[in-house]
Amino acid sequence: MKFPTLFVAFFLVATSVLQAQKKQVSLEEIWGGAFREERLQSLQSLKNGEEYVVLNRDRNNGAVSIDVYSYKTGEKTRTLVNSNDIPEIDSFQAFKFSENEDKVLLSTEVEPIYRRSSRELFYVYDINTKQLTKVSEEKIQEASFSPKADKVAYVKENNIFIFNLETGETTQVTKDGKINSVINGITDWVYEEEFSFVKAFAWNPTGEKIAFLRFDETEVPEFSMDLFGKDLYPNQHVFKYPKAGESNSKVSLHMYDVESSTSEEIDLENAKDLVSKAEKSNDTFSAYYIPRIKWSEDPMLLSVQVLNRHQNDLNLLFVNAKDNSAQVVLQETDKAYVDITDNLTFLEDNSFIWTSEKDGWNHIYHYDESGKLLDQVTDGDWEVTNYYGYDPKSKRIFFQSTENGSVNRDVYSIKPNGKSKKRLTEKEGMNSADFSADFTYFINSFTNVNTPHVYTLHSAKDGKLVREIKNNKELLQKVEAYNFSPKEISSINVNGNDLNMWMIKPVDFDENKQYPLLMFQYSGPGSQSVSNSYFNTNDYWYQLLANKGYIIACVDGRGTGFKGADFKKVTYQELGKYEVEDQIAAAKKLGERNYIDPERIGIWGWSYGGFMSSNAILKGNETFSLAIAVAPVTSWRFYDTVYTERYMRTPQENPSGYDENSPLNHVEKLQGDYLLIHGGGDDNVHLQNTMRMVEELVQANKQFDWAIYPDRNHGIYGGNTRLHLYNMMTDFILEKL
Repeated sequence: MKFPTLFVAFFLVATSVLQAQKKQVSLEEIWGGAFREERLQSLQSLKNGEEYVVLNRDRNNGAVSIDVYSYKTGEKTRTLVNSNDIPEIDSFQAFKFSENEDKVLLSTEVEPIYRRSSRELFYVYDINTKQLTKVSEEKIQEASFSPKADKVAYVKENNIFIFNLETGETTQVTKDGKINSVINGITDWVYEEEFSFVKAFAWNPTGEKIAFLRFDETEVPEFSMDLFGKDLYPNQHVFKYPKAGESNSKVSLHMYDVESSTSEEIDLENAKDLVSKAEKSNDTFSAYYIPRIKWSEDPMLLSVQVLNRHQNDLNLLFVNAKDNSAQVVLQETDKAYVDITDNLTFLEDNSFIWTSEKDGWNHIYHYDESGKLLDQVTDGDWEVTNYYGYDPKSKRIFFQSTENGSVNRDVYSIKPNGKSKKRLTEKEGMNSADFSADFTYFINSFTNVNTPHVYTLHSAKDGKLVREIKNNKELLQKVEAYNFSPKEISSINVNGNDLNMWMIKPVDFDENKQYPLLMFQYSGPGSQSVSNSYFNTNDYWYQLLANKGYIIACVDGRGTGFKGADFKKVTYQELGKYEVEDQIAAAKKLGERNYIDPERIGIWGWSYGGFMSSNAILKGNETFSLAIAVAPVTSWRFYDTVYTERYMRTPQENPSGYDENSPLNHVEKLQGDYLLIHGGGDDNVHLQNTMRMVEELVQANKQFDWAIYPDRNHGIYGGNTRLHLYNMMTDFILEKL
């Protein structure tokens, strides 16, 4: 249909006026929480399977309560704990139930240590008697009920203690704990960061035994950071940090007998030759890791996962707590590395569910108690991305996967023999589930590029909708008032691979104009930055930049996850090679589009992404004219053993892999505008990375911009820090790109 010229002109003017009337987003709004999504906080199913609890805070009086809700109706049925009824404490931040849910551990005065660890004051609250008992007068770590809830085990100053709730007596289990020397019952820095756990002890199901890990850090080199604070003299934070190729903690497994108050070290090496001769010649004990311990359905049978230092040989051992003997029941090997997960579940007969990439994709397997394979439960050119558990009543396994595309997620159930698979979610996007304790219901969290998180209750039997819980419609209504563009999901063929990509264009995009392009990426092994999900905080920043005439794009290159083991592990021993090649090639290909200015292409990233953006502007100096690197690794020689050696082996074994892809060795190639940012208190990616990069750039007489945020950790936040950081990056982009 043809319209008169006057009508077309009027339509264009009217459209421009409508756009002009819409709000322009500000950094103050973004980092002030204006676009924060509503979430379900601390949701936890009760064992009856009909109810769940949520931690609520009263906005009027500040009271904190643990409230119980019906799954079916969503109505609040009762309150278990309310801080107003406990005059001894002002509030509490977290809680843990006892096995039979008649007692609860309340966590107060939480003092963060590293990413996952903290010290806090714990109280036991008896729900029936309303009695409150303080576990320790001092701050402690990882308090944990015994199965009968008559005792609480915890760690204080690197030693394990047991507090008897009936007698009030405290028993000290270990006595050799010492800061920066020996740790009992909690993990060292590198285990906490890279194996993602802190609590390194576990009650057996009868409460007779406690299995625990001991870390001897004596030979681990120390790292120190100056923290400036507000005092006259800075403080020095000193902690054990094993950098690639250096000594790890000597880790050992111990079994404590509660009745006799005695401990015995478990001899794991005699169970199987767990370490190669080459590794033994270096250091027998630090040549392997113990990344997981878990009790089986047999109360006297402990499962132990033992991983060699190269992380390509994982052994599942069973330890008999009656005589502390150990045997290997399953071995996983890989030419590159084996990932550690929590996807181990024991069934009633002590057979177990396990996930593996051994067929090239991450799938579920079922083994008997002896380690004999019974069935490969899932199969196909797609990944199991989350394992939710096994329901003994329906005899079904519940899991999440990428069967409907690597940028999407769906929830399924299946029989252990791999038959009768059911898709339990319907909408295309990112679906995840939180199941009731008895697997009657699940709460589905759904999002896609157009929809903030929607929480709905479903039947676990067939996925049928029971009710909607939360929909974030208020956020959608708020967003409508702004000039926002859609996030477009697509793919781009680069270096023989179809790579996932998203793009955000200016709201008044005109394909006949040319725009500068800013690329974002993370690119770390197994990661994903391109998914069919709604805006995160950075996306609102990208909308701000799009409003100012920029196109923003993100490409997940080789080495990222959810496209099979080969795609992910191609970067093995060559971190920063293939991923950088893909970002440069993608930028070049995007620069060929008539609406992108090939002379104005920038790239930015944080942490691994900062390592990547630094390499991109150096190795791709003819493609990228700007790069921002926040908290970057500049040499993998500076990073920790577990993460780095998993992907690179040691510097002694693979010096070229470490050095040829280090930005430090390519500074002479810098031609564009480079902004380098780091937190001065970063215990993870140390400031050393940036300071060495600065020195190399200075000696190469290369001009650049840089900023250090005093005392800030890897996240660079606190007070106005994030706002200041993003103002700086925005100004840099607007001025230079």
